[in-house]
Amino acid sequence: MGCDRNCGLIAGAVIGAVLAVFGGILMPVGDMLIEKTIKKQVVLEDGTIAFQNWVKTGTEIYRQFWIFDVQNPQEVVVNSSRIKVKQRGPYTYRVRYLAKENITHDSENHTVSFVQPNGAIFEPSLSVGTENDTLTVLNLAVAAAPHLYPNAFVQVLLNSLIKKSKSSMFQRRTVRELLWGYNDPFLSLVPYPIVTTLGVFYPYNNTVDGVYTVFSGKDNVNQVAIIDTYKGKRNLSYWPSYCDMINGTDAASFPPFVEKTRVLRFFSSDVCRSIYAVFGAEINLKGIPVYRFILPSMAFASPLQNPDNHCFCTEKIISKNCTSYGVLDIGKCKGGKPVYISLPHFLHASPDIGEPIEGLSPNEDEHSTYLDVEPITGFTLRFAKRLQINILVKPAKKIDTLKGLKRNYIVPILWLNETGTIGDEKAEKFRKQVTGKINLLGLVEIILLSVGVVMFVAFMISYCACRSMKVK
Repeated sequence: MGCDRNCGLIAGAVIGAVLAVFGGILMPVGDMLIEKTIKKQVVLEDGTIAFQNWVKTGTEIYRQFWIFDVQNPQEVVVNSSRIKVKQRGPYTYRVRYLAKENITHDSENHTVSFVQPNGAIFEPSLSVGTENDTLTVLNLAVAAAPHLYPNAFVQVLLNSLIKKSKSSMFQRRTVRELLWGYNDPFLSLVPYPIVTTLGVFYPYNNTVDGVYTVFSGKDNVNQVAIIDTYKGKRNLSYWPSYCDMINGTDAASFPPFVEKTRVLRFFSSDVCRSIYAVFGAEINLKGIPVYRFILPSMAFASPLQNPDNHCFCTEKIISKNCTSYGVLDIGKCKGGKPVYISLPHFLHASPDIGEPIEGLSPNEDEHSTYLDVEPITGFTLRFAKRLQINILVKPAKKIDTLKGLKRNYIVPILWLNETGTIGDEKAEKFRKQVTGKINLLGLVEIILLSVGVVMFVAFMISYCACRSMKVK
């Protein structure tokens, strides 16, 4: 009986050791299987999860607009007063609902080329009013005229056309006109052929966002979805090499196995530049652990604070010798128009930028940009892209409606919040196909290892106790 008992204890200890060893072996094997599966599924080729979601996103994406309604236009024109604004919004549109087109695979270079059609559908239920709401906003044509035509003689001619069209520094426009385009009365009088339709996002509907070429990740998963080339409607070649570089992805996804130390770079055609995000926090999104990456204030810093922004400082006066921060001049890719981008309400901008404007309330929670990225696959499951469009207005002695100005204004026109969140159905599917399997495998590994260790220790203690009693 003593021998049988000892043999049983030894057998139990052996079984425990085997389970522990098997659990330990299963861990790296399981990790290898997970890595192999993920690397296969994130490649942009027919049949993968990544490609299916990449061609046409199943997530509803909305672009909300808040427009700055000017309260004291005449005071500004006559007395060069601070501009009092009141934001109106949101006016919400559904965007990115169209599938990518002209998808072409290059098996030799492992790239995929495509175009992204643009379209915007107004969503009344998510808006404060209709597209016909009328607001007082900056006159885009009048504000841009002295920048595009600095010659004094030409400005005298333009001034006569501005007066004849009864245009001023400010104008009344509907939401639809301001966003998507209107026929400008001043430009319509110009005696030579020019584009007379203006709008902050004109043209947009029924256009395509250039031709993108991205790496498929077939030969190198660390390059998946990274943009190789971009041939867009906006000319980026005016800037020096760094500002002209197309870095990163389109932000819909990133190479897999994202670490907190990684800087996520992505290109936005809206702002004609690549930008980046850094780790901010760990978030639980519908049962899926994600990393939140945020757009840092350094992305809009002055060249003195961030040398990478040196080529966005194109003059010395407005930027106070390149010491002002919080806005970036993107006029050179907007045909010379005095367009500046910033975070909403001049968040993280130097005080001199917002001083001429009254009615702004920058708020980190409402006005910052972030991406919630699932770290294993690199998929962006939720995002909020927030940007403000501004126009620089300077005094112009030859243009009556601008000659009374005694200061420069960077006038906020509107800010946008483009958002998208993985739907409940897709989140459940993602949990089952990705996180659920990974968690289950991890649980099995831990159980086997734990049970094996406990069994081994328990049986060895019993065996030693039994041997001790036998000796006595």
